[in-house]
Amino acid sequence: MTTPPDLRTPRTATRRPRAADRTAAPRAVESRPPVPAVARAARLLDALAASHEPLHLIDLVRTLALPKSTVHGLCTTLLATGLIERLDKGGYHLGARVMDLAHAYLARTDVTAEFQAIVQAQAPMPEESLVLSVLDGADIVYVGCRNGTRPFGFNFRIGMRLPANCTASGKAMLATRPPQAVIDLALARAFYALTRRSLTRPGPLLDELRQAAARGYAIDDEETRAGMVCIGAPIFGPGSDEAVAAVAFSLAKTSLTAARRRQAIDTAVRVAAAISRRLGARRPAPSRDTPERGGDPPSGPRRPRVRAALR
Repeated sequence: MTTPPDLRTPRTATRRPRAADRTAAPRAVESRPPVPAVARAARLLDALAASHEPLHLIDLVRTLALPKSTVHGLCTTLLATGLIERLDKGGYHLGARVMDLAHAYLARTDVTAEFQAIVQAQAPMPEESLVLSVLDGADIVYVGCRNGTRPFGFNFRIGMRLPANCTASGKAMLATRPPQAVIDLALARAFYALTRRSLTRPGPLLDELRQAAARGYAIDDEETRAGMVCIGAPIFGPGSDEAVAAVAFSLAKTSLTAARRRQAIDTAVRVAAAISRRLGARRPAPSRDTPERGGDPPSGPRRPRVRAALR
């Protein structure tokens, strides 16, 4: 196969570059326009990532506004590389190789590394499942997880995506966002329900987020899955009042005592605060003197309140 002219190695490439050449090279690369095929492939991957259902060829053609032959060629190439997969019924979704790339990226991110360090060193509540998630639009994506030793019937996995309005970690992060941003997502119907207890309307959701902001943690009471209660707490980076991630414990509701619930709340807040400190956050400890709906006020000294976006 003939190598395209722009990819051939010039004879002068064997010359050792001078210092000036090495300095100028990155600027020259950055000034080049993006390769159209690569940009289209990235758009196709974005479309599959944003969809909660597999997309067929005609769906991708409509979403990308590209000719059918172009989209078919992109799909063929991405299938060959393992970046997408095709189901028996013809729909496409992201392939397993995307997870390999995600794992390689996450292994280098500070928040994931700090989460893993705390899990390995402290093993907080090892019987219960503990997850680390980040906010992606109206969804959360799990970027770290430790499934508990207690039989639960539900396993979390890295890369799992769920609606932020239903999950404890999602609500813990949304509670630090401007209210209008949450309203816009709700009105655009970006949020959706997983159970009959899930909140999707702006009013009830904002009320829930205000409580989460005041307490310093969020509750998912069978909003993601029947029989499951989750406790989530936000993680902050340096110089920002908006959470960069969140941790959450998931517990079986049938065996959840008041003492175990309080332990999960305390541990989630403690783990989130420890990761925040490791990331360089200087945010004060959240207030814990506002009782959760239907619960009793926690005992003990009152902690300094945090100025929250939804307060």
